[in-house]
Amino acid sequence: MAAAGGSAQAPRQYKLAPQRELRVEVLPDGPLRVRLVAGTAEIFGTELPPEGWVPVPPRSKVAIFTWHGATVELDGVSESEYTSDETPMVIYVNTHAILDARRSRARAAAAQGGVLEASQGPRVIVVGPTDSGKSTLCKMLLSWAAKQGWKPTYVDLDIGQGSITIPGCISATPIEKPIDIVDGIPLEMPLTYFYGHPNPSINPDVYKVLMKELAQTLDKQFSGNSESRAAGMIINTMGWVEGLGYELLLNAIETFEANVVLVLGQEKLWKMLKDAVQSKPNIDVVKLHKSEGVVLRNPKYRQKNRSFRIKEYFYGIANDLAPHSNVVNFSDVSVYKIGSGHQAPRSALPIGAEPVADPTRLVAVNISTDMVHTVLAVPYAKEPDEIISRCIPLVIPQVSAHVLQSLHAYSLRVIANKA
Repeated sequence: MAAAGGSAQAPRQYKLAPQRELRVEVLPDGPLRVRLVAGTAEIFGTELPPEGWVPVPPRSKVAIFTWHGATVELDGVSESEYTSDETPMVIYVNTHAILDARRSRARAAAAQGGVLEASQGPRVIVVGPTDSGKSTLCKMLLSWAAKQGWKPTYVDLDIGQGSITIPGCISATPIEKPIDIVDGIPLEMPLTYFYGHPNPSINPDVYKVLMKELAQTLDKQFSGNSESRAAGMIINTMGWVEGLGYELLLNAIETFEANVVLVLGQEKLWKMLKDAVQSKPNIDVVKLHKSEGVVLRNPKYRQKNRSFRIKEYFYGIANDLAPHSNVVNFSDVSVYKIGSGHQAPRSALPIGAEPVADPTRLVAVNISTDMVHTVLAVPYAKEPDEIISRCIPLVIPQVSAHVLQSLHAYSLRVIANKA
């Protein structure tokens, strides 16, 4: 059954046979909720509670899957909804089982005082082209692991979408329980580094530096916590897998010392990565089928989704957060941009050397109307030289337009929210 959006729909029930799923696309402004009537079912690894209504966030593309059979009820308007028995869930849960066994071996090695390498759990990096289901697979692997009592670390390197904080950041956070269907990834304890753009090609050197900083911070945490080390990581990546994107992917595998590479949706990428790491026997490169339920998203949709992600950060998914404004004097703040350093003149260089701009150089920025609606990061840094190597707290201000209309006031207003 497929339903067209825009018209009222009566509540309807679907009886799902074992290992079937109901795929639903939610409208941007259409409220929709789901209820488990009988049996058991889950959304991306998180079980639906019995009999209780669960709201499905706007713009969501979800698959309600059952292992043993279920009856579910939908109430509200959807863009489309249909059932399917062609799912890769058995393959995905078998992958989880293998990762779970690795975690158990790592925990046992740590308890016996084994070598550090033996006590390292799976560091899984999920790769694939755009719209191959990487984020969804990450959610399932994380939720299944949390259901088993593990606390794996989720690392999001996809600056184009930003599933932990906002687009333009790379982040990591421990996952202590199955991911909430409505609220998504928890925001209580993330490590976040601000890149400031959804495209890594703008300054790939800074992107690499930030990945290195994040990886080193996580390694320090793991060295003092054997349980976190055994639980390992699930790393989400961007969908750019050719040219520079492929180089950044290889850099991510090396930087985070990934020992499992899951490749979705492209055999060519699987073969390239398998050849690239063949000299490293401790890395397994595994090809997985992508779900046929993955929805293709055009650039316009992605841009809108980025805007919604930023709005959700400040206001909450259900508009239950209340951002507040603060007026800050120009003299009390300093704004910097990374990667805008000028090239040194040829006369100042050794003979034969070419002038090269420093992609990680810090440059002070004058506060102007160009900053209106710009999102800025506030890092844990006491000195400017520390900015690029410091993570940011959960306060990211946005410069307000109506205050910068008269710069002679020598102050700016920012709106900020702390989750």
